[in-house]
Amino acid sequence: MFFRDVVQSGPIPALDRMLAFTEARHRVLTDNIANIDTPGYRTRRLDPELFQRSLRAALDERRESGSADLHLEDTGQSRDGPGGRLEVTPAEEPPENVLFHDRTNARIERQMSMLAENAIMHQTATEMLRMRFEGLLKAIRGRTT
Repeated sequence: MFFRDVVQSGPIPALDRMLAFTEARHRVLTDNIANIDTPGYRTRRLDPELFQRSLRAALDERRESGSADLHLEDTGQSRDGPGGRLEVTPAEEPPENVLFHDRTNARIERQMSMLAENAIMHQTATEMLRMRFEGLLKAIRGRTT
């Protein structure tokens, strides 16, 4: 029970959800890139701003209620699933005023840019989680350095 309380408090649940989101978004983006030449393929997306607003609201609610639990609202693209696991449903990306001759709406440059942005978000969350666990490990060992 003590370990659960330590792991479910502070920023760890939020960082866990962020990592789950960036992992799912990475899969969506790589699928888009893999299908860039598939006639009729429509790109899908997981909107990071929508997810971040939902995460911010969940953190604010947790702080105001004093609860240790973090509950994300259903955004249509992301929601809490069984056991607190993040579930995602990518949406079809609307065309950017262009529908190419093969009836796709994908541009490789845009997909690669979003993939790089997602990698930065994932790396940042990973590093923050690593530092948090290093701090816990130091506390368990009774060391300050």
